[in-house]
Amino acid sequence: MPSAGCCGSATTTHHTIGLRNPQQTTSKEHAMSTVSTTISVSGMTCAHCVSSVSEELESLAGVEAVDVDLHSGGISTVTITSTANLASAEIGEAVAEAGYMVVANHA
Repeated sequence: MPSAGCCGSATTTHHTIGLRNPQQTTSKEHAMSTVSTTISVSGMTCAHCVSSVSEELESLAGVEAVDVDLHSGGISTVTITSTANLASAEIGEAVAEAGYMVVANHA
């Protein structure tokens, strides 16, 4: 489990990982077929933390992208783009597996 002072970084990091080939659908089709879920996660401090959370969330079925707005040592905002709604419990378990806690889910 990562410690609160993982790397001691105090920077803001955006980490986006797309899992789908953007040429598979048009922008309009893609926008119509995705769901965006925003959650707040506590305890992340660095790019390694972001990577751990992103990796766990990307392993969930239907997740296409994860974007993290890191606020080192505070509450970070994580936006998950998926092909269907994700269960809050499923998201919480994935974040917990990475060693962090969801403090709010804004569907």
